[in-house]
Amino acid sequence: MASKRQQGEGSATDKKKKQKKSEETAELGSAVRDERVKCAVKEAWSQRTRYSQGDLELDCHPFPHCIIKNFLSSETFAENLQRELLGLDFCENSSDLYKFKQTDDLKKRTEPHIAGLRSALGHFRSWLSEVVGVELEPTVEISCARYEYTDVLLCHDDELEGRRVAFILYLVPPWQSSDGGTLDLFSTDGNFQPQSIVKSLLPSWNTLVLFEVSPVSFHQVSEVLSQDKCRLSVSGWFHGLSLERERPPRHIEPPVPRTPHLPRDETLLLEWVNPVYLDISYQEQIQEKFEDSSEIQLKDFLKEEKFREVSEALRLAQIQWTRRGPPNKRCYEVASLDTLPQCVSTCWELLRSEAFFLLLSNFTGLRLHYLCPAGDDDESKDEEKEEKKEQEDAGDGEATGSSNESPSANASRDKELSTPVCCGELRRWSHGSYTLLHDGEASRAEYALDLVLPFGCADWQSEFGGFTCYVATEEDEEDEELLTVYPEDNSLALVYRDKETLKFVKHVNHKSSSDSAGSSFCRSFHDFSFVYYE
Repeated sequence: MASKRQQGEGSATDKKKKQKKSEETAELGSAVRDERVKCAVKEAWSQRTRYSQGDLELDCHPFPHCIIKNFLSSETFAENLQRELLGLDFCENSSDLYKFKQTDDLKKRTEPHIAGLRSALGHFRSWLSEVVGVELEPTVEISCARYEYTDVLLCHDDELEGRRVAFILYLVPPWQSSDGGTLDLFSTDGNFQPQSIVKSLLPSWNTLVLFEVSPVSFHQVSEVLSQDKCRLSVSGWFHGLSLERERPPRHIEPPVPRTPHLPRDETLLLEWVNPVYLDISYQEQIQEKFEDSSEIQLKDFLKEEKFREVSEALRLAQIQWTRRGPPNKRCYEVASLDTLPQCVSTCWELLRSEAFFLLLSNFTGLRLHYLCPAGDDDESKDEEKEEKKEQEDAGDGEATGSSNESPSANASRDKELSTPVCCGELRRWSHGSYTLLHDGEASRAEYALDLVLPFGCADWQSEFGGFTCYVATEEDEEDEELLTVYPEDNSLALVYRDKETLKFVKHVNHKSSSDSAGSSFCRSFHDFSFVYYE
């Protein structure tokens, strides 16, 4: 009896010991423990002024952010934490916005140093809450991310319901600016849109960076350029009540101007387009394939001599290029049309010509020309009825046409609305170029035919990026990838998208500007990008 009781008591003791071992205590650095520093930081934060003392630096340009070196007082604890984190399972994350590896939420991890960090962040929350003057919730989002060669997180503001303060704890080897992976902070314009990078923070061992999440907290993780270093970090958000000041309305960009076709006859087609695509029977085959899948790529579309002429002009001509932004939506170069050499300008005219609109109609079955017969199938009628119902619902059940408009005025307006139009750009893609999905596009999405005709991508590889992804966006569901179109010389890509389909061009990474020998050079390609509307 006695021996059993003693064994039981021993078991309880063992359990307590195990429980203690399940969490290592993490003491915060001296900068956080110093009461005078805390009061000074609190004052500087409220006044939006700069403050620096020892291991802590607060700067409010371009938005309030704080850097705390030696965040964990024990180097041994930080090293053991790094070791535990590297032993976790990381999942590859890739989208329009980012590419890196990440763990699941760390809130349930039982490793002693990870658990110890969670407790330390709980204590840090009270310090932070007092400094920023906001009551922060006990729950903290926290995960670990590994950024390796060509990984990136593009420009965004972190704003989601409840997020008040973002933080990143770096556990990295010695790091130089040439390694990339900096935390870049953006200035903003009067429309709360990001403009340019005004500050870049270099990752540093055992350093915590935090910033207030707000309508102007635009930032990015620049592409990691080192092929042998891992940018390991623990990051997340402290939550609290929404900002007192209401978020300004999302800026809506003015629509890109659309124009009807240019009055050019079939002479341009005969001069420029591969004769096989002008054959009526072959056009019927193309239309059948297109109607099955809503996309097609027409290889060797232009006559070889015309394609070579334009390719050479794009490579050598002194075309004026302008970078398009803002960076939370896009980053690539677009040509100034009045600086195009003659052959490039003529190719531009070809894609806007009346004859080309008719050719596209024959390829796709879409009504992009008055000579194309109007489709009267049941599906089209159902779509028209659905659109009419949506218009009536938007007008509280009333017809959208007002009673004081004459039938002739309505007919004139309908004819004007149904005139096929297009918009287009001549784009240049190189290292750092991309486009992103964004709310403005989703709210204004409509039926459209996309056209892309690339030049100068003979040696382009898919691992460089620069390809176009189409995704289906559904409310409360993850985006579903539908189609990827890779750039291919003289291959005309046509994709018909509906109101639930958006697109982005994947970030062009550092692999595009280096070769197997490690030397760097500028590799780029061009494309004509047009959108046609019935």
